[in-house]
Amino acid sequence: MERRIRVLIAKPGLDGHDRGAKVVARALRDAGMEVIYTGLRQTPEMIVSAALQEDVDAIGLSVLSGAHMHYFREVKRLLDEQGAGDVLLFGGGIIPDEDVPKLREIGVAEVFGPGTPTGEIVEFIRKATEARWAAQ
Repeated sequence: MERRIRVLIAKPGLDGHDRGAKVVARALRDAGMEVIYTGLRQTPEMIVSAALQEDVDAIGLSVLSGAHMHYFREVKRLLDEQGAGDVLLFGGGIIPDEDVPKLREIGVAEVFGPGTPTGEIVEFIRKATEARWAAQ
């Protein structure tokens, strides 16, 4: 039996627009991944707690509020503190191009902007997760 990739999709903060997160969650599910969608208005602590409880391979944050640096930094810090720094962290939403290198520096593996084909996201997660599994 082949292991299925487990991905948590989260909407941190007060942003109430979750259409993109739901589209990505459905695409990942349709691609055969197990998806946990946490819903709206999650704190970094809630996101990391759910990720640890669900033993996920990846966490995707959808951020449209402009607070992306804070949320990604906090989620990554909490993952590291919990010994789960190897969980793939990726995201999307309205994130300025000039912030993408800064996000990569703190450990965000990839950032997908509006209009990214869902197949590209699926393929990225598959390849990154398979590489992580091979390294274990």
